[in-house]
Amino acid sequence: MTKSLHLRVWTPSEIILDIEHANWVNLELADGGGIGIRPGHAPLMAETLTAPMYYKDESGEHLLFLEAGILNVERSRMTVLTNGLAKVEDSEERPDEEETRFDRLARALFTMLNAQPGDSVDVNDKQG
Repeated sequence: MTKSLHLRVWTPSEIILDIEHANWVNLELADGGGIGIRPGHAPLMAETLTAPMYYKDESGEHLLFLEAGILNVERSRMTVLTNGLAKVEDSEERPDEEETRFDRLARALFTMLNAQPGDSVDVNDKQG
């Protein structure tokens, strides 16, 4: 059984976080519930809310306040594709903006997951 997670948080334009050995991660899902991800978690793909993400690594516990996005868990890897770090006052967004951003993030994650080794993936694609 895997004892740690490779945790990655990235946007279409930058890597926010890339940690090889995370102990656990807690975040909020769009269905209204929170989830804890530990090493050995079952594969999962879900939409996340604009909310805090807590995680623990070798240096202690940490907090990032992320905009809504997509969570993907497979084997010992956990990836969150988001639009970026959120400000507390930015958490109330118009639904049409949130839906557009979700669609773009979903397309980028789908492209990334279906890419073959060695393929170039353009995560900045803003097609409608």
